[in-house]
This record gives sequence, structure tokens and C-alpha cells, in this order.
Amino acid sequence: MRAKTKLLIVLLGFVAMFGLLIPPGAWAVREIKIGVIYPLTGGAAAAGRELRAGAELAAKIANNVYPDLPMTMAQNAGIKSLGGAKIKLIFKDHEGNPTLGADLAKKLILDDKVDGILGCYFSSVTKTVSAVCEQYGVPMINASSTSPALTKRGFKWFWRTTPHDKWFTKDLFELLKGLTEGKVKGVRAIPKKEIMNIASACEKTEWGSHVSALIAQFAKEYGFNLRKSLLYAAKSTDLSSEVRSLKAARPDVMLFASYTSDAILMVKTLKAQKARPKIIWGQDAGFEKPEFRNTLGDSIIGILTRTVFLPKVVEIKNLAGQVNAMYKAKTGNDLGGASARAFTGLQTWVHVLEKAGSTKPADIQRAANSIYIPGKELVVPWKGIKFSTSGEELGQNVLGSGLIGQYQKQSDGKIGLEIIYPFDVSSADMIFPFPGY
Repeated sequence: MRAKTKLLIVLLGFVAMFGLLIPPGAWAVREIKIGVIYPLTGGAAAAGRELRAGAELAAKIANNVYPDLPMTMAQNAGIKSLGGAKIKLIFKDHEGNPTLGADLAKKLILDDKVDGILGCYFSSVTKTVSAVCEQYGVPMINASSTSPALTKRGFKWFWRTTPHDKWFTKDLFELLKGLTEGKVKGVRAIPKKEIMNIASACEKTEWGSHVSALIAQFAKEYGFNLRKSLLYAAKSTDLSSEVRSLKAARPDVMLFASYTSDAILMVKTLKAQKARPKIIWGQDAGFEKPEFRNTLGDSIIGILTRTVFLPKVVEIKNLAGQVNAMYKAKTGNDLGGASARAFTGLQTWVHVLEKAGSTKPADIQRAANSIYIPGKELVVPWKGIKFSTSGEELGQNVLGSGLIGQYQKQSDGKIGLEIIYPFDVSSADMIFPFPGY
């Protein structure tokens, strides 16, 4: 009996000692459930497929070991501080409907017992979903909604990794200013009077309405003449009258904020009515999707779009090239703005959980508010990720930045995006003016 007792005491000692080496909560956590809410059907389904693929790839990398990838989450086979717990993604389709998005968030929180939320692409849906998360005290990381208002509500459970539309729209006007100063690669200095008049057409949900207001704000600030500003119903089946109205304003520059189906229809209508502005610029979204390029072909040569990622980034960032190759093997397409941001959003979740060492909301909150991810770990060309914890934009990443690309014919005969802005990383001469139809 004494020998057995001694053995039991020794075993209990080992168990106690081993327990001290395991972070709090690691015994109970085997998987971490993240609810992911995207538009998987409807007019933005193309974007939803990209978003889902980007998040899935990040989860795959986090849950396994890829020694050749120079990022922390590729080395740990799960959340190391939680005993190697794996990330489980639970996808829901909000169909572009804010009310449905809020209902799905409640189900994920109450029924699926998720540890956090990622989503939702549509700013209008992110608005309602984040309100639900705030109500229940559940952390939400947003990687792809760009309405500036989202981080101006004082929410304590909401963090956004992507730059927002104020930054992106300012980039556009910096490009226009750069054109007048001879800073754009391959283009002589353009007299401002030649690009003075602008017009915009934006879909009228949360996102497009804010973009429209920002265009008006920056046009005034930079001294451009906004001759026409209109909002149209998202998922329109006919944009003929809108294009006629834009043409009647005789703008030098046409600016758009449109999701995929609208962007395709808008360009088809511009072509049918033989629009000839000097510049066409799209606020990412539909203007950057593979379907936009594949459907319209040569019609998009010369069109500009803002984004946070372009395939050309792989030429200046090796990590981006490695992850892009994995994404292309998975989907057949290069990473784009949506997929790269979804990847980065899930990667941020991994870093936050690793730092928290816990799935308790309060621990996650503290970790998110103090996290810093250096730019060298990211596929996007940002300085890093660090969230604001004071001022009017709580939870906004202050280290993000944007790109402006232009569709051009590549050496292999395919159409792709070249970096036009920032000027110091331009990958090709800008086509100016827009060739027209």
C-alpha cells in the first residue's frame, strides 16, 4: 500500500507540475469557433467566394505548420497559448441583408456558442452584426467593410483591420493632384483644367452613400468641380438613365462605388452609350472582382480601381508571393483586395487569441486593444496592424494603407492590374487619358 501511495503522490505531483506549464483555459479548449458572415449568394456572391477562400486559407495555415512561410501563425499548428487549439470557421450567408445578418449573428452567438465573429463585407450588414456583438459582449473583427462610420460609434467589441473609405478616397484625389504635378509614371504634367470636372455614381446603401459624401468633401478640399453626384439602387437591372445623366454633366473624371453586378452593368452601359471621360475610377468592390475582368474583357482597359492588394505586390514582398501561390492553387485566381483582407482578418484573430491565451471575451478584448502585428507578417503592403484605443475612431487599425491599380494588357496578353499609386511603387506607366469606347 505504501508503494502504491508513493506512486500516486508522484503521479499527482507530475500532473500538478504539468498543469502549471499549461496556460489557463488550455485544458478545456480543443477548438476555437469563429462565426464568419459573408454574402455567399446574391449580387455579391463573387466577392463572398473570395472572402471565404481567403479566410479558409488563413485558417488552414494557422492550424498546421508551414515552416517555409515567414509568419508566426504558420509555425504553431494551432493556437500555441491554448495548447494547440484549432480554429473552426462557421460560415453564414447574409445575402446582402442587414436584418438577416443580425439574426445570423444571434444564432452564432446563442446556438453555435462562437468565440468571436469575422465579417461582413457589406458595411450595412457589418453595422447591424456589430451592434449584436456589442449587445452580447462578443468580439468582432472586421476586415473588409470600409464605411468610416463603423469605427466612430464608440463600440468596445469591434475592431477593423482595413483602411476605410476616407483614406481610399483621399488617395484618389492625391492621384489627381499628382497628375497635375507630373508625378504619375509615364504621364506629362496635366493642366488641372483638363481634369477639373468630376461626376460620381454610387449605390445607396451604407457604403455607397458614405463614399458619395466623401467624394463631395474631397472635391471641395482639393479644388475640383463636382458637376454631378447621384445615388442609385443597388442590384439595379438598368442603369441607362444614370449613365445619361453622368454624360450630360460632361465630366473629365467619373467615379463609382458599385458591387459586382452593378459594376459590370455600369461599364456595359458606359460602353453602349460611348462615354469618353479621361478617367474612370471604381472604389474597389465590384471593380476588382475576377468576374468583372472576365465578363468585360478589353472594355476595362484603362479603368482605375482602389484596393489593398494587387498581384504586383508579390514582386516587392516575398511572403505575399508565397501565400498568393497557395491561394491560386486553391481557387485558380490571384489574391485580390477582398481575399487578401479576409486572410488578414483571420490572421489577426489568430494573433489576438495567441496573445489572449484564453477564449474569455474580456481577455480577447485586452489582447485586441494591445496587439501589434508587424507589416513583415502580412500579405498586404501595410506597416502593420495596431488598433486605436482612444479618439473618435475606436478599434480602427492605424497602420493600413491603400493602392490604386489600372487595368492594362499584360505581356502574356491577359488583362491585369498595374500599380499606379502610390507613385513610389508604380509598376507601369499610367494609361491617360482613358481610351474611351
